[in-house]
Amino acid sequence: MRKELFDELVESVKEGMAILRGEMEPSRVFVVNKKEKPDVKSIRSKLEVSQSEFATMLGISVRTLENWEQGHRTPKGPARVLLKVAEAHPEVVWEVVKPKREIKSLQQV
Repeated sequence: MRKELFDELVESVKEGMAILRGEMEPSRVFVVNKKEKPDVKSIRSKLEVSQSEFATMLGISVRTLENWEQGHRTPKGPARVLLKVAEAHPEVVWEVVKPKREIKSLQQV
């Protein structure tokens, strides 16, 4: 590792420790409303896909998706973030999950 990168890393760790000790304020704060549950069914509807297709896109089982849509379970962690991205920017999700051959055929049009 280059010395300048190592020094930068050490400085970041020192700043982090100072923030944890309350000696310094963080430069930015991220707030996530944990009580706000994503409306999984409306997100899927917006993408116009079946439960099976949406589950495949998210890398989850159809049963998990059904539990989310019925309110029996709540998505957490990365799944919750991915759902927020799908809701706000569905075109980005499509760009990432479409098969390459489908993208190539779309580019030829």
